[in-house]
Amino acid sequence: MRNKYFQVGAIAGTVLVLDQLTKYVIQAHVRLHSIITVVPGFFNVTHVRNKGAAFGMLSSLPELWRGAFFIMVTIAAVGALIILIVKTRERLPVYAFSLIAGGAVGNVIDRIRYGEVVDFIQWYVKSWYWPSFNVADSAISIGVGLLAIELLFLSKSGTGESSKS
Repeated sequence: MRNKYFQVGAIAGTVLVLDQLTKYVIQAHVRLHSIITVVPGFFNVTHVRNKGAAFGMLSSLPELWRGAFFIMVTIAAVGALIILIVKTRERLPVYAFSLIAGGAVGNVIDRIRYGEVVDFIQWYVKSWYWPSFNVADSAISIGVGLLAIELLFLSKSGTGESSKS
């Protein structure tokens, strides 16, 4: 794969910049806990903070433990992603790992700066609301989805090696 590390940097860097830029705009222009209806009955922009993991899990841990835990887990995960990027020659998994790494770094920056993550994207249908999220969470989800596609549909059966990407 030509220019692999340039592509990794471009993808992870773009995710990180977009994530931090959108969070800055939200914090500067949307009061905490306020809601801006974008598409009635479907999509809002809302400024909320998440002290926990996905969907607020582990938010009840003491602040010091929670912060240290999430920061250490993220550092370990990004380290593992870097190793996977170095070892992987196939394009799709490298892109997926890059999206995940960029998103993880975006959220850990929030944890270091604020002790929590800034979320602002809110999808809903009638009274059913998906938990609010951000650009970093979106990149992580897309990366995981690409890995699932790779593993379920594109890798050669039984070998763990990817087909042409």
